[in-house]
Amino acid sequence: MASARESSVAPRLGGKTALLTFVAVIFAFVGETQLTQYVQTTLGYQHSFFLFYVVHSSFALSFPLHIGYLLLTTHHSPRALMSGLSSILTAQLTSRDPKIIHSSPFPLSRFLVVILVMTAVYSIPALLWFIAVVYAPVTDVTAIWNANAFFAYVFSVKLLNLKWSLIRMCAVCLATAGVLTIVYGDSRSSATTAALARGVTVAQTPAPLFGDIITLVASVIYGLYQVLYKKYAALSSDLELAAEPTQYTHIPTSADQVYDEEIVSSPLAACNEVTQSLPFGLHPNFLTASIGVCTLFVLWIPLIVLHYYGIEEFALPSNMTTFFAIVGICVTGVIFNAGFMILLGVWGPIVTSVGSLLTIVLTLISDLMLGSVGLTAGGLLGAGMIVGAFAVLAFDMFQS
Repeated sequence: MASARESSVAPRLGGKTALLTFVAVIFAFVGETQLTQYVQTTLGYQHSFFLFYVVHSSFALSFPLHIGYLLLTTHHSPRALMSGLSSILTAQLTSRDPKIIHSSPFPLSRFLVVILVMTAVYSIPALLWFIAVVYAPVTDVTAIWNANAFFAYVFSVKLLNLKWSLIRMCAVCLATAGVLTIVYGDSRSSATTAALARGVTVAQTPAPLFGDIITLVASVIYGLYQVLYKKYAALSSDLELAAEPTQYTHIPTSADQVYDEEIVSSPLAACNEVTQSLPFGLHPNFLTASIGVCTLFVLWIPLIVLHYYGIEEFALPSNMTTFFAIVGICVTGVIFNAGFMILLGVWGPIVTSVGSLLTIVLTLISDLMLGSVGLTAGGLLGAGMIVGAFAVLAFDMFQS
């Protein structure tokens, strides 16, 4: 049983679509981080909760956009897509015999409870992140946030019943050491010196230690969320299908394969009905969009409370520069979070979180291009350690 569970959560590459998703995710995270600090420091729009609310509410767009893309590029019908999605969600939430799923009502109340819990657990670290970028340098926030790779590995061993792997443990520790090298290296003083030498005004962060601490708390909670998502919400990976073929339909690795694949004697079909498999990423995008809808209709209430007590006064952007910068945060936020949810299901929390550490490298590069950080030995060494750690895990994926 233990070995079967171990194999069921082992990472797979997931084809070119997953790799392209990963590239989009790391670039989107860097863009979201830089834009968020730009809005709250340079532009002076320090409304962390409102930004969080707007960005996370925009997640609701991910599913309609995905549906629209499928309708334009494949032979799917909206009814077939929604029917297949409903069947899989019903199977997940009820654990009923798949043969009677189509005759069973959708467990709406249970689904709403799951989405409320997901929204709550996902929102706490995200809100802390939006607050942290006001107080700590963007490189520190990016580095400490992505240290969730270490916590994701620890939680994976405990909650997913994984065996301790020397290769994975060394890779995670190497990545974490790379994070510490960047954060506590000589980059901060060199960054200010380089920026002043270029005549660039550096946005001062008022309380970097406080920002680092709340980012660390957010990182721990986010590492836990990734593992809980993989265990309770994500669809099975290809290996899980091999180990437990009676639970889920196959997820194609690219959209081009969607209309070519049909499932004969599907475990989710009633009797002899033939049901098409779900396109790549549709299930996690639906969950992401559901979190966005829940945020939109529930988390507006704290806006009123915060405004009433003077903690964060409600104010819309006063100029178009701020408005379009917030739009950019929403766009990059949707890409990052939707893509990250997909990768959690395909690669699992360990490889996905360590892979996301590559955002630190891109953040350093973007800081160099903006003239706000200097090229330092600590930054180069830390970046090299992170890239090396991800390469080790990628090699482990190929070998498994």
